[in-house]
Parts: sequence; C-alpha cells; structure tokens
Amino acid sequence: MAADKHPRPTESELEILQVLWERGPSTVREVHEVLARQKETGYTTTLKLMQIMHDKGTLRRDTSARTHIYEASVSREDTQHQLLDRMIHTLFSGSAASLVMQTLGHHRASAGELEKIKDYLQQLERSKK
Repeated sequence: MAADKHPRPTESELEILQVLWERGPSTVREVHEVLARQKETGYTTTLKLMQIMHDKGTLRRDTSARTHIYEASVSREDTQHQLLDRMIHTLFSGSAASLVMQTLGHHRASAGELEKIKDYLQQLERSKK
C-alpha cells in the first residue's frame, strides 16, 4: 500500500515505525523496550500509539497468538518519499536544489557521502542524455 494513502505519521509514530523497520514484526513490549532506551515513555503510551497506528492503517497486527505482533504496513522508502515531498513543497517552495544546498551548508557530509552524491549526480546526467 502506498504511503500517500496513509496520514502523515507524527514524530512519536515515526519512532515506532523506525523500530519496526529495523527489527521487523514485534510485540508492543519489544517496541517499548527499544523506545525506553532512547527516552522516558510509558508502556501504555506505546500500546495506545500502536493501536492508533493500526486503526490508521500504518501498522498491521497479527492477533493469532495471545501476544499480538505488529509490523509496519508502510515502507521506510515510501514514508521518506512522502515526508520529503511535503518538506520540499512547504519549506523550499518546491525546490529540491534549495533543500540540497541548505542541507550541505548546515550538515558536514563525510567524504564518502560527498562521493555518493557526486556519483548520483553523474548518473542523473547520463540518464538525461
């Protein structure tokens, strides 16, 4: 299912999605344990958020066992694409170039990252010929 069919996730929902994308299908307890290492949060808060995300269609839930297993129903890539498109449109007046220049101007990219960016730009140039 495409990410644009789902509401834009909140910051807390993105944290849960990040755990599920990295771990794969998990129980609420497992997700909560990962989140609790990063910030103070209650188990019931994690449970409620995951239930809401299930209702929104952002998570799938397997109820065949006593302990429910949740997994992301949206991909990391689709979610990144959705959020990035919105950011470019709202913050940078639709200019991807402005986003890239702002990012590189305020974030120190490693030599490896810069090399990947150069390679990608060269691929784009070759594909337009």
